[in-house]
Amino acid sequence: MELIEDLNQIKAPFNNAVITIGNFDGVHKGHQALLNQVIETGRRIGGTCIAMTFEPHPLRALGISTPPLITRRDQKIELIKASGIDVLICLPFDKSFAQISAQEFIEDILVKKIGMKTIVIGPDYSFGKNRAGNVALLKAKGGELGYETIVPDWIRDVETDTERISSTRIRELVMDGHVDRAKNYLGRFYQIRGKVIKGRKRGGSQLGFPTANIKLHDELCPKFGVYAVTVETIHGNFKGVANIGFSPTFGDGMFTIEVHILDFKEDIYESRIRVNMVKRLRDEIKFSSIAQLSDQIRKDIEKAKEILK
Repeated sequence: MELIEDLNQIKAPFNNAVITIGNFDGVHKGHQALLNQVIETGRRIGGTCIAMTFEPHPLRALGISTPPLITRRDQKIELIKASGIDVLICLPFDKSFAQISAQEFIEDILVKKIGMKTIVIGPDYSFGKNRAGNVALLKAKGGELGYETIVPDWIRDVETDTERISSTRIRELVMDGHVDRAKNYLGRFYQIRGKVIKGRKRGGSQLGFPTANIKLHDELCPKFGVYAVTVETIHGNFKGVANIGFSPTFGDGMFTIEVHILDFKEDIYESRIRVNMVKRLRDEIKFSSIAQLSDQIRKDIEKAKEILK
């Protein structure tokens, strides 16, 4: 997949460009359906399959508060690449870009610059200055400018079948600890990723269970508690148990994400790991002694092993 981060990198329009546009936070099943429609259409007409997104999120660029991200930039790019898209255009979004009118965006960027022949978008897609552009405008301009607008139906909520799959619903599930249910919307386990940092240094010495500590930056944080996880490291993939929260038994008020990786003895300080949240096991509990906490961790590990078989 070709990654374009500046429109000036595009020296000539793409051949029969088929494009979808969005923030794609989570790259969930609804987004995947749009990407698949682009690929199906592009292959049928012998065109170039393109996705366009923005960095940072347009609302953040305008100083408007937004929820935490389901996927940070690096993971979003990886997931879109894995979908089979030919070109990802990831444009910097700022107040200047926000002043581009909907008509200019269609004519100057999508048609003239990119060579759009088909656009695939959701029914609520809006764009341009003051979000004045919408599906109706795209369809109205299509005949004049020589492109087709495809608006697929929403992908329905897999649990209720009454609402569409949305990033908002996924955030709610993750924040409530229902990471196993979130998988049904994402098509994969919710993942936290980051660099292993130095922690309290008591997992191994005091508890007998060494942990890898990672720091969240801008990701969505699951509900505090203990989780069965799988962990992707530079040494391979492993099973594990993660604690998210303040470790109340120690009472120091420090927020941490601590991951005990099963059957693992490598030094991974300063390296990056990915933690796939499989299932929440329990709430955080304040134990009366370190020995009681260690006993509970042993039980958590056994339960996680059963889940991760």
